[in-house]
Amino acid sequence: MDGKHILVNDVGTTGTRAVLFDRETNVISEVYREIPQIFPKPGWTEQDPVTLFEGCVDVTRKALEEGGIKAGDVAAMGIATQRATSMIWDAETGEPVYNAITWQDTRMSDACERINRSPLFKVLHLLGGVYQRIAPLSEGLRRNPVGKMLITAAHFTVTPAQSSAHARWVLDNVPGAEEKAAAGRLLMGTVDTWIVWNYTKGSVHATDYSNVSATGMYDPFGMKWSTLLLKPFKLPGNLVFPEIRDTSGDFGVTEVFGDPIPIRSVVADQQAALFGEACFERGSVKCTNGTGTFIDINTGDEPMASIHRLTPLIAWKMGDSTVYMMEGIISSAGSSIQWLRDNLQIIDAASESEALAQSCDDCGGVYVVPAFTGLTAPYWDPYARGTVIGLTRATSKEQVVRATLESIAYQCKDVIEAMQKDTDMEVRSIKADGGASANDFLLQFMADILDAAVERPQVLEATALGAAFLAGIAAGIWRYPDDIERIRRVDREFTPAMDAATRDALYAGWKKAVERASHWA
Repeated sequence: MDGKHILVNDVGTTGTRAVLFDRETNVISEVYREIPQIFPKPGWTEQDPVTLFEGCVDVTRKALEEGGIKAGDVAAMGIATQRATSMIWDAETGEPVYNAITWQDTRMSDACERINRSPLFKVLHLLGGVYQRIAPLSEGLRRNPVGKMLITAAHFTVTPAQSSAHARWVLDNVPGAEEKAAAGRLLMGTVDTWIVWNYTKGSVHATDYSNVSATGMYDPFGMKWSTLLLKPFKLPGNLVFPEIRDTSGDFGVTEVFGDPIPIRSVVADQQAALFGEACFERGSVKCTNGTGTFIDINTGDEPMASIHRLTPLIAWKMGDSTVYMMEGIISSAGSSIQWLRDNLQIIDAASESEALAQSCDDCGGVYVVPAFTGLTAPYWDPYARGTVIGLTRATSKEQVVRATLESIAYQCKDVIEAMQKDTDMEVRSIKADGGASANDFLLQFMADILDAAVERPQVLEATALGAAFLAGIAAGIWRYPDDIERIRRVDREFTPAMDAATRDALYAGWKKAVERASHWA
C-alpha cells in the first residue's frame, strides 16, 4: 500500500469531523463543521442529506489541504456515523425523497405506542416477563438462545427512534414515495449508507453490522433482518435495503478528491469508540462521556440478553469473527454541566467545573439527579425529573457543581452494576473517552465510586481513532489486535483512593436521591 495516511469522516449528530492520521495515529490535520438541524414541528428532528454529504466533502478537502496531503497519499478511508438516523432516496436521480429523520425524532410516537399495545406485543411481554423472573435462578436459563429471546421480549417495544418507523412515515406522507417504492426505485439507508453511496457515485449501497444492529430493524441474535420488527411497519414494502458488509472491509473507492481513495471501514460511532479504546477482551468496558454517556461492554462472540433493559448490539464483524457488546445509555452527562452554565449561570464555561469541584472537600450532603428528560438505563423512568436534594443554608455553588459532576459517576455505577449482573462479568477497569473525560475530578471520582481503575487515552476522540484502526486493518497497514494495542497511547490512569465505607455511604445517598426524583411528572 503506497499511501501513508488514514482519512476518517466522523459524522455525529451535531457536526462532521475529518481527521487525517499517520501510521502511528498522530493527527496530521483535523477540520470540524456543524450539521444544520431542522425542526419542522415540536418533536421533529431532521437533517438535509445533501447538506450532510456536502459537509463531509468540505471538511475532508480542508483537512487534506491543511495537512498538505494529496488523495494519492491516503491508504484508506474510514467512516464513523451517528446511529439510526435514516433516509430514503431515488436510485435513478440520487435525490432524497425527504430529509433524513434523526434518531432523536418522536413523530412516530403514537404509532409506536399502538403497536406496543397490540395483542402480539402484550403476549410477548407476558411470556418474556414470566421467563425473566425465573431467569436469575440459573445461568443456563439466561444464556440459552431461546431464553435470551424471551428475556428480550419482556421489555420489547418499538420506538420512534427506529429506522423502520422513519421509513413508514416517509412512505405514508411524501407524495409519490409509495409508488416509487413499488417500482423498486427507492433505496433506504442510514447516514453511513448515504455517504458511501455518494462517495462511490452510486456504485455501493451498503452498511455494516454495527450500524444495522442499531436501527431497530435487525436481529443480532439471529444475524438477520427482523421480521418481528419490520412487519408492524409493513416493511420492506419494496424498499431496497442496503447490503450488510464487514465493519472492516471493502466499501468501494471514492474519486471525489482526485486520485482514488479506498473506503475500508464503516462503523457506528459508539462501536468505533469501543474499538478505538482497544476493548478487545470479553468484559472490557469503555465509557464515552459527551453530552450523554455511553457505556459499552465487550460480550465476546455471543449477544447477551439483558434483564436490566440494556441493549445488545453487534460491536463489529471482521471475516468469520463477530464481536458483540451490551450498551447502557445515560442521557444527561455533559448536558448537566451545560445546565449549570446556560440555565443556572453559576459557571461561565464547562472547563471551570473541575476547579470548583476540587475547591471543596465534599458536597455537604447535596445530590443532583439530572433527570431533565427522565432517567434512562437502568431505571427507564420517563416520568423522573431533575432533583437537587440535601440543600442547607451552608450549601455553596461549588458544592452544587461538585454534586453535578458526581452524578455522572453515580449514573455510570448504576449502569455498570446492571452490566455485571446481566453478564456475570466483574468490571475492574474502564477506559474513558469523550470531551468530558478531560475533567480530572470526574475521572478520579468515577474511579473512587466504581472501585475500578479508569484509564484516559491521549486521543479523547476515540470514535475517529476506531474508524481509522478498522480502515487500516482492512488496508493491511495494521495487524489486529497486536498493532492496535501497541499504538494506542494512554494519557493517565486514575486509581481508587476511597475507602469502602465512604463509597457505600455516598452511593446509598445517591440511591435515595434517585428514589425522590422518580415518577415525579
